[in-house]
Order: sequence, then C-alpha cells, then structure tokens
Amino acid sequence: MKAIHLIKKGAAEKAFEIREIPTPEPKNDEVLIKVECFGLNYADVMARNGLYREAPPMPSVLGYEVVGTIEKIGADVSPSLQGQRVVAFTRFGGYAEYAVTRDVACAVIDEMDAGVAACIATQFVTAYYMAYECVNVFAGDRVLVHAGAGGVGTALIQMCKLQGAEVFTTAGNDEKLEYVKEQGADHAINYRKVEYADEVRRLISGKRLDITFNPIAGSTFKKDMSLVGSGGKVVVFGGSERSGKKWGIFSTLNFVRKMGLMIPIGLMMRSKSVIGVNMLKIGDNHPVALTRSLKAVVEMVKGGQLKPHVRAKYSFQDIDKAHELLESRKSIGKVVVYWGDVNKK
Repeated sequence: MKAIHLIKKGAAEKAFEIREIPTPEPKNDEVLIKVECFGLNYADVMARNGLYREAPPMPSVLGYEVVGTIEKIGADVSPSLQGQRVVAFTRFGGYAEYAVTRDVACAVIDEMDAGVAACIATQFVTAYYMAYECVNVFAGDRVLVHAGAGGVGTALIQMCKLQGAEVFTTAGNDEKLEYVKEQGADHAINYRKVEYADEVRRLISGKRLDITFNPIAGSTFKKDMSLVGSGGKVVVFGGSERSGKKWGIFSTLNFVRKMGLMIPIGLMMRSKSVIGVNMLKIGDNHPVALTRSLKAVVEMVKGGQLKPHVRAKYSFQDIDKAHELLESRKSIGKVVVYWGDVNKK
C-alpha cells in the first residue's frame, strides 16, 4: 500500500515522500480501514516543523483521522462492523491507503459525504469534548472563539450557538469574517486590524466573558485571563503562536514567558479556571469520552444540527500544497486529502 511519510522537518515541499509499505494487520481490538480520504489538522503542521512532541520519530506516517470502509476486523471486534463505512480516529498512520485503529475509535457514517465526515473526528469531536464535556455552555454565556474560521472554530461557533450563547470570534481577513458570521458568530473581530482584547472589552461594555476557547496560547493566554470574570474558564487546546518562529529553544522559552506564571491560589481567589485539552491523551487514557463524543457528533451531523464545512480538497500527490495552505492560515473550514477522486461524495 502507499503511505505518505514525513522524512524531513521544515518546508512542506521537501518534507514528505510517498512509499510502498506492507498493509498492516489489525490486532484483537482493532479494525483495518481502506481509506477514502483523511483530514489535516494544525497538529500535523506542528509535527512537520518538529514542534509536536507526541509525533513519532521520522520517518513516520502522520494523520489523526480517516474516512473509509472496514475491510478486516480483529478477533475481539463485533462482526457487525465488518464492511461498514466509518469515520475513525488514528493515533498517527492516517496518511495511508489502509489504516488500523481500535474499534472504539470508529463511528458508522453510512452514505455521508467523505469530506464532511473527515471534519468530524479531530476537529468537531475536539470542539464537542470542550464545549459539552470540559465546560457547560449555557444560554446567555459570552464566549470567545479564537480562529473561528478554522475547523475547530467552525464547530465551536455552531455548538455554542446551539446552546444559546453570545459568540465573539476572531479571524484574519474579510472573507473569514463573513464566514464566521455565516456560522452564527454574533461578533467577528479582525485581529490583524484591531487588538482583539480591546475590541471585546468595548463590545461587552464593562462585563466579562464566561468562556474562551484558545488554540493560540502565548501572549493571548494572559489577555484571555483578563477577559473572563468570576466563574470564567479559559480552555487552551493548542499553541499556534509558537509555530513559524525561527529561533528554536529561544522562541519556545519566549512563548512560555508570554503565558506568564499561574498561581493556583490566585485562580481560586478569583474563581477562574484554566483547562488544557490534548485529544491524543484523551484517546490514550479516557477512550470512553472519545467514543461518546464521536458518536454524539455523528448523530448531530446526520440530524442537521451541525454543518461541517470543507473548503479545500487535495489529491494525496499534493500533500505538500495541502500542508502549505493549512500553515498559511488562509484556509477556511477543513482541508481534506483524497486517495481517489477528490470530487467523489
């Protein structure tokens, strides 16, 4: 089978190589999936740049999610999964024509569009886990969603609006601002033109936010902490501000410095919470939550409550271009890579 290997850190055009490798065999609790397509996530970009410590050593096959058909099952897997079309989490190994994963990491999608299904696993499930399991979003809550035009941002806006929240979101250009409004955002802030924290303060007129969802960290963390009030929660699920910096350990140290020192008793006295989310760790150590979230999102998409958005589709041969788009932060919604016809449903 073909698999896309990460062979070099740095620029996408030189980082990948397509190799022929043996098709893997599923273990007792695993399934083998013939992959139609797989999704890209910003963690892939971080891994390519050597900034994601969970990534396997090179040469490695990245990829956290696939859409395809189960062709073989392990001895302990329910026979009902044989032949089913699914969306599934993969703990790496998703950039391949065939992928193995645990049966609990799969959800049946029937005839759902492959690109739409690819949005579900990492991005929409991450959003669901944060908005429904880590915190409770209530009607009337004031919620800030950073990077609202991305895959997780899209999902968070939709989910928070379903709960009746007032949603503030950031984006970097006019097209993205229109997009997040279409997803339901009440307030869209161009962070390239104004200081987002000052604009939020202006909009809430002396009040405070209840929740922020932050994949950027760095200097934005302290700003978010100043925006939330008593009972407020800052949910951190990424560190994209670190990406693209040239100075190695010095950039990392500066990134950490900008986040500041957090003293637990200070959080208690102000009644604020900081929640860190790493879905790989949830999958490793709390898989029941992952399964629960995955199945819930699939049903919400099937029921029309959630509407994933695919903007960019690429052939596997253009994996470098797909990575470059995602890294540029010019993408809107999900970036999906196909092994076959990119126009196939």
